[in-house]
Amino acid sequence: MWGKPGHARTGPHFTVDTRRRPGDRSPRGYAINLRQLKYFVRVVEAGNMTRAAEQLFVAQPALGMQIRQLEDHLGVTLLRRHSRGVSPTRTGQLLYERACEVLRLVDETERQVTAAGRREREGVVLGVTNGYMNLVARELIEQARLQLPGVRLSLAEERSPVLLGALEQHEVDVALAYEVHERPGLLRVPLLEEELLFITASRPGATGLQPSSAGQPDMPSRLASIDFEQVLQHELVLPGQRDGVRQQVLSAARRLALEVRVQLDVSSISTIKNIVMQGEAAAVVPYGNVRDDLLRGSLQARRITDPGLRRTLYLVRSRKRAAMRHESALLDLLGRCTQVYCQALGELAHPYGALEQPLSQAMATAMAEETEAGG
Repeated sequence: MWGKPGHARTGPHFTVDTRRRPGDRSPRGYAINLRQLKYFVRVVEAGNMTRAAEQLFVAQPALGMQIRQLEDHLGVTLLRRHSRGVSPTRTGQLLYERACEVLRLVDETERQVTAAGRREREGVVLGVTNGYMNLVARELIEQARLQLPGVRLSLAEERSPVLLGALEQHEVDVALAYEVHERPGLLRVPLLEEELLFITASRPGATGLQPSSAGQPDMPSRLASIDFEQVLQHELVLPGQRDGVRQQVLSAARRLALEVRVQLDVSSISTIKNIVMQGEAAAVVPYGNVRDDLLRGSLQARRITDPGLRRTLYLVRSRKRAAMRHESALLDLLGRCTQVYCQALGELAHPYGALEQPLSQAMATAMAEETEAGG
């Protein structure tokens, strides 16, 4: 009448089996939620529970409990714990990829519903570096106004490491950043290599370089040069530990077994330039950060040779971020602005093939290649 042991009667004619099956460790009524998926994705991308907890602004024990509940519910081990941190198991990698798809779909739905409800222009946050903005700000802002009437563009001007962190936190939609190493969750397209310059205080009476005009070579091509070994004979003021310019200097010095005399670590480009102007040290910087100073004659720059120092500019977006309604048009606009940037750099720029096609096409190719590699 009441059914066999291990069954619960729910009506006169049928029963529901409430017994646990082998491998079923999930509590009854439990369901995966978006917060757990976000937490899991961040842990995989950070590769470390402590770092992920800091990025998520949650206590590490609370984060660990959420991951354990997820593993218990699915009945599988999702993370491999080791001395360096954590890495996804084979099943964990599958969940990571599916979670990225789910979160991207949720983000896209939110964007579309919000836009439909408000009937407003689509808000897009573009991350750029100071040097890039110094050279193409007017072109970028004017062309965005003319060619992207459906977009409300906001510009976040920061150093590349900060921009990458903002991308991962979904505070920035797309970024143009330097020295972007391969990392989970980010799609990147290399656009160009850019030579770095050695700067010192100007000599007394210096008048500065004249801007390029029709029929004249671009200003960077008129700069004198200096060997890298001679650069290291000067005391240098360099950016912080995470900065790509600093890493270029230190890496080149290590390859040549040379010592770098770092007088001061400074994150602010304006402070670096002020220290150099006072004659207290020299520096290695991008052209875009000092072009106006070279025109005024307040700084002197030389191209670095044997070896030259180069950094790579990337177009970067989060692979978890849903496609924006005007993304193709925005990326193609950025491609055209980056071509203007190349022209301003002159001989200092060494563009990649991505700039020979619409950037939307280059990004689509990058996404397809990553999908194929992951599959």
